Amino acid sequence: MTLQNDLLLRAARGENVERVPIWLMRQAGRILAEYRAVREKAGSFINLATTPELAAEVTIQPVDILGVDAAIIFSDILVVPEAMGLPYEMVEQRGPVFPQTVRNPQQLEQIRIADPENDLAYVLDAIKIVKKELNGRVPLIGFAGAPFTIFCYMTEGRGSKTFSVAKKLLYTDPVFSHALLQKITDSTIDYLKAQVRAGADLVQLFDSWAGILSPEQYRTFSLPYIKQICDAVTAATQVPVTVFAKGAFFARQEIGQLSCSVVGLDWNMDAAESRQLIPNKTLQGNLDPCVLYADYDQIKAEAKKMVDAFGTQRYIANLGHGVYPDTDPEKVRYFIETVKNLTA
Repeated sequence: MTLQNDLLLRAARGENVERVPIWLMRQAGRILAEYRAVREKAGSFINLATTPELAAEVTIQPVDILGVDAAIIFSDILVVPEAMGLPYEMVEQRGPVFPQTVRNPQQLEQIRIADPENDLAYVLDAIKIVKKELNGRVPLIGFAGAPFTIFCYMTEGRGSKTFSVAKKLLYTDPVFSHALLQKITDSTIDYLKAQVRAGADLVQLFDSWAGILSPEQYRTFSLPYIKQICDAVTAATQVPVTVFAKGAFFARQEIGQLSCSVVGLDWNMDAAESRQLIPNKTLQGNLDPCVLYADYDQIKAEAKKMVDAFGTQRYIANLGHGVYPDTDPEKVRYFIETVKNLTA
């Protein structure tokens, strides 16, 4: 099926575009009243994510309501550890919690490599429904968490400011750490390939906790596994891969050398400096989500500053992290319209 709006795919591949494409991380979510209504109907976040028809509905909402240039499948990065045999719960106000953790070789033996067609069929079904209902209007982004970020949750058992349990394991048991990271990597490769088979037009890896590692640790415990995923997915599918490593400003050059098409940037990463470090890839980002709390004039000024810094080619406009849940959707829509108008 040919896409009516393929701006995002062309920008990702480094082809010329008539204007800058824009989508937002966490665009399908609590900022939209329409999302909250579906979430209430589902009863819980996990029910929503595991019911393909409902997940498809909230995936498409931002395309209709906000006018973004892509949909991103509504899911969670933690479906992968669950598919590996480590179920999680979503606790209101606290986020994800794993009743069991993996911290030693005995526990690691209980963990399997996920089989996406069986263990994650609900995500693949949601992708198929979205593709059918979008009917070629915009591309669909699939995603997964990067292995180190998933490792953090599987070992720590919950979110954390420091992830000291996870980091301790890197120092005290590197053999175990690499073995778990490899299992996560194998599961993620299979999962992303399955998403592409189901209809995802491009995929993104979220390394949300990259910034807690030292540069040396990042080169040892994160980059090699992201490289395996980029190489495998690119070789098998030909779809563009985006790597977004929040906080890993020190690794931009190395990330730029991976076989990915797009490098996502957070708001601490300067546009001009990033272009210098990553000369031959498309860049994505990187407005501070807090800008969207400002008044309309300031949102416009900041959007203009961002677009001027990145230029209109080899660039995908986005935030430097997910949109915050208490953001006014009108301001989100205004930001999206502003980027479109400034770059058309």
